[in-house]
Amino acid sequence: MKMPDPNTIHPIAGYDGEVYVKPTIRNPNIIVGDFTYIADSEFESHVTHLYDWNGDKLIIGKFCQIAAGVEFVMNGANHQMNAITTFPFYTLEGWDMARPAKSELPLKGDTVIGNDVWIGQNATILPGVRIGDGAIIGTNATVAGDVAAYTIVAGNPARIIRKRFDDELIDLLERFKWWDKTIGEINTLIPVLTSGDLDMVRKELKRRLVC
Repeated sequence: MKMPDPNTIHPIAGYDGEVYVKPTIRNPNIIVGDFTYIADSEFESHVTHLYDWNGDKLIIGKFCQIAAGVEFVMNGANHQMNAITTFPFYTLEGWDMARPAKSELPLKGDTVIGNDVWIGQNATILPGVRIGDGAIIGTNATVAGDVAAYTIVAGNPARIIRKRFDDELIDLLERFKWWDKTIGEINTLIPVLTSGDLDMVRKELKRRLVC
């Protein structure tokens, strides 16, 4: 049996409309974990306004599922807001303006996406957002604030719809970290990871965390 390979670009044989992101990345300020995929033939055009001078990074965990049309807007999209004009003279040729100090700009820091996050079609993730493990971002959502682990958000601006699971199960999942297991271990875990019997899942996670 062929084993999953995180360095494969096209994980579906004969189909180039879905790629594992990590082996395609060239920008050192974009860091993506194993087996995260996007429903497109490439990824980096979905990351906008990522400029070296801001020093921010886009960090995405393992096993994330990114739909078509998703955009990660980075800090370079933010304009100076503590002055009379927001016009970015310093970015455009011919204007006599030095780049403002970082302290003058509304920089929000790195954008960090956890593991096993599903980002729906045409969602927009704004600068500095942190999205926890297992979260689901609804189609067309605009995410301007942090999203807790295993939480579903939707809308513009994105608002909490509900938690996916109760607090005990979320805590078990966060401690178990299935995405950090070996490929072999994950293969054996698939019946647990894909089961709708949450009582069984809860018992199995508890058993494995004790072992």
